[in-house]
Amino acid sequence: MEEIKEFFGTGRRKEAVARVKLFSQGKGKILINGKDSDRYFTTIDQQVLVRKPLVVTGYFDKVDVKAKVEGGGISGQAGAVSLGIARALTKFNPELRSILRKEELLTRDPRSKERKKYGQKGARRRFQWTKR
Repeated sequence: MEEIKEFFGTGRRKEAVARVKLFSQGKGKILINGKDSDRYFTTIDQQVLVRKPLVVTGYFDKVDVKAKVEGGGISGQAGAVSLGIARALTKFNPELRSILRKEELLTRDPRSKERKKYGQKGARRRFQWTKR
């Protein structure tokens, strides 16, 4: 019997950070913070985003994934897990890199929350101007 190997990948999105472990022999289980991925990510968009790297490469039912994700909101966490899985897959099989690159799954989304400026209500929102 072949030994099960682990591959690691880190994904980040907004304030969320995901540490992903990919197991070479598996049946397609995705666990996030100890929960099944469908129970952790409630919307279909988030579930599809998390599975996308595995579906595109054809490893959906061949590997198991365990992820620990913290920080940010649920949407940012889904993006972080997706990037983490994609990075772990490239370590597992470097030939998958071009497939994942074409689908833009190895690109870190640099967008983050803009900081609030002093003298303003938010990052861009000003206080209401009154004439009198």
